[in-house]
Amino acid sequence: PPHPIQATQSQPRQCATQPIPSILPVYGAVMNINRGNPGKFEVVVDSWPDFGAVLARQSGEVAGGDMPVDDCYRNMHGAFYRDVGAYRALLETPGCLPRPSSSSSPQPRSGAGNPLQPPPPADPRRRLDPDIRVGSVSPAHVDLLNETWTYGGNARSRRYLAEVLSRFPSICLQDGTGQPICWVLTDPFGTGAHGYTLPTHRRRGHMQAAMVLAARRAQARGFPTFGHTATGNLPMQRLQEELGHQRLPGLCHFVLHNPSLGRAGP
Repeated sequence: PPHPIQATQSQPRQCATQPIPSILPVYGAVMNINRGNPGKFEVVVDSWPDFGAVLARQSGEVAGGDMPVDDCYRNMHGAFYRDVGAYRALLETPGCLPRPSSSSSPQPRSGAGNPLQPPPPADPRRRLDPDIRVGSVSPAHVDLLNETWTYGGNARSRRYLAEVLSRFPSICLQDGTGQPICWVLTDPFGTGAHGYTLPTHRRRGHMQAAMVLAARRAQARGFPTFGHTATGNLPMQRLQEELGHQRLPGLCHFVLHNPSLGRAGP
C-alpha cells in the first residue's frame, strides 16, 4: 500500500539529491507542509525510506469532504518519480488517490518549471508610476481573477482561486483607487502562477516588477522560484528569460487520472 509520511526538513534534502527541476512541485508542496500546511496537503510514497515515487496530494480528510470527484482545480497532485513504473504502480494502488477522481498532476520528468536566479539588485518599484502601490490580492477580487484566467471562468475555478488567495502569498500592483492591475499568485506547490496584467496597463513594466518582488519574497521564505508558462505566451517567456529564468527542455504536462474514463458507457 502507499505510505503516507509526515513531511520533515529531511525530505526536501533527500529529494534534492535529484536534479532540482524534476522535484520542484513536490519540493514546494513539502515546504508548504513544513510551514503550517496551509493547503492541507500530505505526502505519499511507494516505499520508505527507499522510495521510487512521491506524490503530494490533499489530505484524505480534505479530499473526502465536499470536493467533487471531477474537480481538477482543487484535486491536484504533484509527482516526482525515479522510475515511471514505480509511479504508475503507486497511482494504481488502492488508497493512493483518496477516491476515484479526476486530478491534474505535473509530470516533472518532462519539465517542471523555470528556476529563477536572484533578481537584479535595483528596486523595480522605482520605475513604476508614483500612483502605483504594491500589495497582496484580496479574496474580494476573486471574480476579477476568475474572469481573466484563460483556464477559469467557472464556479470550480473561482473556488480554487479563492482558496489560493486565502492560503498562499501573492503580489499585486494597484492603481490609485486600490484596484488590482497586475498580479502574481503562488499555488499549493510553491509555483509562481496566474500572472496577469490588465490589457490597458500593459507595456509599462508592471509584470516585471511584480515577478521580481514575488521572487524576492519567495526566496526570503526559503522557497525556490519557478513557474509554468503557456507555450504560446511568447512575451511572458521573453520576460522570464530577461529576469534570469532557465528554460527547461521539454514541456510540463498536466495529466488527468480518472479511472471512470476507461469504463464503457456515456
